[in-house]
Amino acid sequence: MAENESEVKNNIFGFGKPNEAYAKYFSGKSFLNALANNKDADVNVANVSFEPGCYNDWHRHNGFQILICTAGRGWVQEKGKDAKIMKPGDVFIAGPGTIHWHGATKDSWFSHIAITSGSTDWLDKVNNYNDLDD
Repeated sequence: MAENESEVKNNIFGFGKPNEAYAKYFSGKSFLNALANNKDADVNVANVSFEPGCYNDWHRHNGFQILICTAGRGWVQEKGKDAKIMKPGDVFIAGPGTIHWHGATKDSWFSHIAITSGSTDWLDKVNNYNDLDD
């Protein structure tokens, strides 16, 4: 069993179902558990879980995205900055237009709450993931 698998799969916010709608933007398997969606407030809240080595493509939101790590260990990186490890309790805030990516480390499951407003523009594939040291 990979590190943190039990913590992620038994997360208080729920493990979710395979993230098939966005699978083409992820390097591996991710799982999505929708928690809240309000079109009037233009906000979506979900628990997103990643298998070890899974990460998403570079992307940006025309609103904010707040990531709150709830279990496991993952990476987050803003374009032009160093990647940072996320562990439970860590928070990352991407302002409107901030290009970034996030996902699990190579040897650990990872889950985060994503609070997202506005739409998402999916961009290029991440090409530095394999250079990162967990």
